[in-house]
Amino acid sequence: MRTLRTALVLLLAAIGTAAVVTEAQAATVTPGTPYVLVNRNSGKALDVYNLATTDGAAINQYARNDGAWQQWKFLDSGGGWYRVQSVHSGKVLDLPTSADGVQLVQNTDRNDARQQFRLADSAGGLVRLINRSSGKALDVWEWSTADGAKVSQFQDLDGANQQWQLIALGSAARTFTNPIKRNGPDPWLQYYNGYYYLATTTWNSTITMRRSTTLAGLASAADQVVFNLAGRANGCCNMWAPEFHLLNGRWYLYYVAGQNVSDYNPTQRLHVLESSGSDPMGPYALKADLGGDWQLDASVLKVGSNLYLMGTYGGDGAGQSNFIQRLTNPYTLSGSRVRLSSPTLSWERQTGAVNEGPEPLYRNGKVMVVYSASACWGPDYKLGLLTLTGTDPMNPAHWTKSPNPVFQRSDANSVFAPGHNGFFKSPDGTEDWIVYHANDSAGGGCDMNRSTRAQKFTWNADGTPNFGTPVRLGVTLTAPSGE
Repeated sequence: MRTLRTALVLLLAAIGTAAVVTEAQAATVTPGTPYVLVNRNSGKALDVYNLATTDGAAINQYARNDGAWQQWKFLDSGGGWYRVQSVHSGKVLDLPTSADGVQLVQNTDRNDARQQFRLADSAGGLVRLINRSSGKALDVWEWSTADGAKVSQFQDLDGANQQWQLIALGSAARTFTNPIKRNGPDPWLQYYNGYYYLATTTWNSTITMRRSTTLAGLASAADQVVFNLAGRANGCCNMWAPEFHLLNGRWYLYYVAGQNVSDYNPTQRLHVLESSGSDPMGPYALKADLGGDWQLDASVLKVGSNLYLMGTYGGDGAGQSNFIQRLTNPYTLSGSRVRLSSPTLSWERQTGAVNEGPEPLYRNGKVMVVYSASACWGPDYKLGLLTLTGTDPMNPAHWTKSPNPVFQRSDANSVFAPGHNGFFKSPDGTEDWIVYHANDSAGGGCDMNRSTRAQKFTWNADGTPNFGTPVRLGVTLTAPSGE
């Protein structure tokens, strides 16, 4: 392809026609307004690759999703020149040298010629971005149409791979796209005092949380360490499934962690932290170890004035099952645990026989538990439903299991293994939302590649949730009501 480019340049020179270097005339931008830049040839958007925030990080192309890492603001440098600033990182586009093929990167704003661009008009209202230092145009290298393809510079030929559509993002209706966190398995999300708070599995020795005033903003928000497990007997390398619940004016953060051994899974144990105040981000102190055997996926069920700890256990011969146990307070267990559900149905036993991740859901006095079923390392991980049809949560006979899954894979939307969910309300309290993780291929595993997604759900006439179909990544969704 480089040979083809060179031949074209020579041909233009041979016939006495200079390469197109049209001065910007009609092309205009509004400084401070966020734009998405979509390449004409590939249809992909200019993207801070892998959500990087560091100097020197690559700027490539990726399928348009309108995330903050694909939003750019034009900062006026005077004389028709602009720096192009990432909304995600705050850094600006930079071409380190004048060479053809140099990787376009982001760097701290120096406002020098390597970081300044002018807009040159192309047909159909598209523009080229011409670098002030090199005089060359931003160029999707080798005319690639692939996600992750390099963006560079080349002599301004006004080719389709050098032409960009500027799409101004309006502010009338807030939107977002999934994922709201890449590499975010086992998500727990709450809206509290004007912020969304999100914690996910880290698989290391830290518990982290991020927050944002908008759901879309979570995608680019920084993870902050709220508790470090290093040095604890059950604190090394594999923190899973954090959940934080506001109980009696304080936040209680439940998590799973184990030992640094080759077969870490049998060492996983439940623990709970307590906040010193009402801030979901802490500070936190260790409050209690919850049980001395293998357990996963703690959550808290409230029925009347009573609290119950729900979790997952596999030591009674019935397969990996969900259990329930009384709590005298958010950190003290009472009595024996009772099996809440086991993988008895065929759709709960695909790839592996599993019930796990029980999560409470309440609606008009109805008490429900939504749980994950089948193996998380297979594509058929999904959600099931239990409903409290009696009066005693500790009596298994008082729970009724739905015969069919309530949320499962969508091959048409390339969503696989959707599960390990939580629930949250919109800022104005009028909408119900589900947060969950999923894979975007059938070959995805039970690891950190799972991403956090969210979508609104409704209710059936019988009072059960209608979660609908998992939405494809990159689809523009209306943000929760009240943002």
